Amino acid sequence: MTRRVIILGAAGRDFHNFNVFFRDNADYEVVAFTATQIPGIEGRRYPPELAGELYPQGIPIEPEEKLEEIIKEKGVEIAVFSYSDVSHQHVMERAARAQAAGADFWLLGPESTMLTSAKPVVAVCAVRTGSGKSQTTRKVAEILKRQGKRVAVIRHPMPYGDLVAQRVQRFASLEDLDRHRCTIEEREEYEPHINRGNVVYAGVDYAEILKAAEAEADVILWDGGNNDFPFVRPDLLIVVADPLRAGHELTYWPGSVNIRMADVVIINKVDSASLEQLECLRENISRVNSRATLIEAASPITVEEPELLRGKRVLAIEDGPTVTHGEMPYGAAAVAARKFGAELVDPRPYARGEIVRVYSQYPHLGPVLPAMGYGEKQIADLAATIAGVPCDAVAIGTPIDLRRLMEMPVPATRVRYELQEIGSPTLEDVLADFVRER
Repeated sequence: MTRRVIILGAAGRDFHNFNVFFRDNADYEVVAFTATQIPGIEGRRYPPELAGELYPQGIPIEPEEKLEEIIKEKGVEIAVFSYSDVSHQHVMERAARAQAAGADFWLLGPESTMLTSAKPVVAVCAVRTGSGKSQTTRKVAEILKRQGKRVAVIRHPMPYGDLVAQRVQRFASLEDLDRHRCTIEEREEYEPHINRGNVVYAGVDYAEILKAAEAEADVILWDGGNNDFPFVRPDLLIVVADPLRAGHELTYWPGSVNIRMADVVIINKVDSASLEQLECLRENISRVNSRATLIEAASPITVEEPELLRGKRVLAIEDGPTVTHGEMPYGAAAVAARKFGAELVDPRPYARGEIVRVYSQYPHLGPVLPAMGYGEKQIADLAATIAGVPCDAVAIGTPIDLRRLMEMPVPATRVRYELQEIGSPTLEDVLADFVRER
């Protein structure tokens, strides 16, 4: 008997779980995806070109609010939770809703969903969004290239546009970002790699993406998204932990899986965390994964033109995911502004359009502006919000230069951060051993 399935997602892990587990499996019929976290992705269809022969009409994508209604109307027997960076409480609330409506509740794990590569794989993941995964991945790529290895970066998906066109994407230049009409969130992840000469692959169908990346690489470098576990089976799993949110490594899904699987755990932000936070994190890591190699690190902040901030009224623009569902009230831009004696101007009274909804959805936010840009309307509302804030300067704390996408009404400067290991062992040590063994 074919069992009817609904997949709860956010345009990423959900599509991957479908592709590798359900797409060609006649024992199951996926009647719908649900969508949350990302605005504007519901109301579409997962297209038949990607869904396969069993789904000639594709699969509808509905808002998660309709979960119970769909389960009852479609006779759904299994609800598969397939998104990340949420508390265990959040996951189990969805389990309760699904089971009360009449469906079983599934969590597909790494063994059921990871692809196997013909090349050695290093994966960088995290326990929460905003832990320092991006700068860690850049550092790993730099070290591997110094060791003479050709590296292809495969990035966790962010397919928010034309899914067929995004099946397999390759980014090697800034022009590729424009050609693929990338969102701000995509640019934040791809642009820093491109600027360092790294080729990045992403998209929807990761079996095809992996084949393309293997053709031009000696080593595959998985660049994780949110706190999800890898889509490709790693030979070395590096997980970044955040002492500023000590305890979340045990209570957020699926970062709590990553911390237990890790070969290496990087305790980042040791320069800004308290001794109590660091001790709590170390104890938690020791309790669930005593075999992991521990590396301590900082992510020091540098400002391109600090004189623009010193003593001024400053608008701090932060990386969107870090300060929204990552639950950080502020980020690098606010830290830099305060370091140079600036007065942070609260942008919330000047929010426009969809940015108003963002502040309503994430009430923990401090006086900073998340660089939200999941679509053209949201990017336009972000630009309008920036234009309306009465300030002397803008501190851009996102990994990209927003000035390429929109005009700044006042002088702006970028705030950057890179990983800096403290003491030993270092990533260089760990990767030297990895290269020798592989």
